[in-house]
Amino acid sequence: MKPLTVFPDVQSAGAEVLRAALAGWSEPHVDGATVGTRVPADRSPELERLPYVMVRKDSDAPHASMANSRCTLRVTVWHEDADQAHDLAMLCQGLLIVHSGPVIRGVRPGTGPLPAVDGVSGIDLSTFTVLANVRPTVLSA
Repeated sequence: MKPLTVFPDVQSAGAEVLRAALAGWSEPHVDGATVGTRVPADRSPELERLPYVMVRKDSDAPHASMANSRCTLRVTVWHEDADQAHDLAMLCQGLLIVHSGPVIRGVRPGTGPLPAVDGVSGIDLSTFTVLANVRPTVLSA
């Protein structure tokens, strides 16, 4: 009988990786960064939510076995200006690439960081993707 395995929530795990890792950085473009998995309901800069880092799962690649899943994570960084958005996005990308843990076992770069402007709020942002290998959880043998 094959073991019953499932894959944990890679989106939540990616956000937690960045939350923990960014807490150790003191550069001005990192100061006060909030990490979440949803777009804030109100994106206006006067809410003092900037910088804001959002981690979303873009896709799951089909996997040949239950020993590994490969997912695309998209990280979007809203910031006070384009330079700071880029710098924080680059740091987040690097922090994910060097991470290996109980859920995300390895990460490769995907696309970006690419600059953009939020169409709703007009706030500068930078976005990138990474390809994350996800470790399964065995529920029963």
